[in-house]
Amino acid sequence: MERSNERKISFPQDLLRDKVAIITGGSRGIGRATAQRMAEAGAHVVINFVGNEEAAKQTVEECRAFGREALAVRADVAKLDQSNELVKKAIERFGRVDVIVANAGIWEGAPIEEMGEELWDRVIDLNLKGTWSICRAAIPYMKRQKGGSIVIVSSTAGQRGEAGYSNYAASKGGQISFTKSLAVELAPEIRVNCVAPGWVDTDMCQGVFADEDYKRRIIETIPLRRVAQPDDIATAIVFLASDWARHITGEILNINGGSVLCG
Repeated sequence: MERSNERKISFPQDLLRDKVAIITGGSRGIGRATAQRMAEAGAHVVINFVGNEEAAKQTVEECRAFGREALAVRADVAKLDQSNELVKKAIERFGRVDVIVANAGIWEGAPIEEMGEELWDRVIDLNLKGTWSICRAAIPYMKRQKGGSIVIVSSTAGQRGEAGYSNYAASKGGQISFTKSLAVELAPEIRVNCVAPGWVDTDMCQGVFADEDYKRRIIETIPLRRVAQPDDIATAIVFLASDWARHITGEILNINGGSVLCG
């Protein structure tokens, strides 16, 4: 729950003026908040969706309210051909792609002895392969432009592991290693960074947070005594994507209220 004395900061509209940002998983949660903040900062926004077209349309309208152009494309980024099509539509509409936010993901797990191949593959395919596929599709355009910024949305689970969600933790740890690899490979023209959120109050965690007592116990483990809101992650993503972070690449930015302190 947000504290009543917290003030929402604003981004200058020229921070990302006329940049084009593709945000996967942009119709809900962190992705939706990031799309809004990118538009506020001056970027044109492209998001993908798989099933919930209405939510995607709402995100598009929210972005357009900032005076920016926005586009929603049906595409499953776990499949390379659909990531290619997503990027192609962005190029057809805007002529370039400057920012990639690899955010699409799911949080599903089971004890290892109960985890079937289908569950393992579903999480790895969307979280890790989906990150690879959108980068694979967009990077050739960024190279031709001689510039770009990629922000990958990982998790503290990728740093410390997560019992009962070994598939999820493996996918998120893979994203962190992928970030570091690409940062060196694509420098100096393309920067690649990663955010690693802890608990975030999104629909992904609704089932857990429905238990108020359990949520209270979670908050007690967080030094800042609050669960992050999607906007807390979105503002960090915009920072890393912008020239404010022009000398930062290969970084894993922890956003967890101090609950996991990584060196």
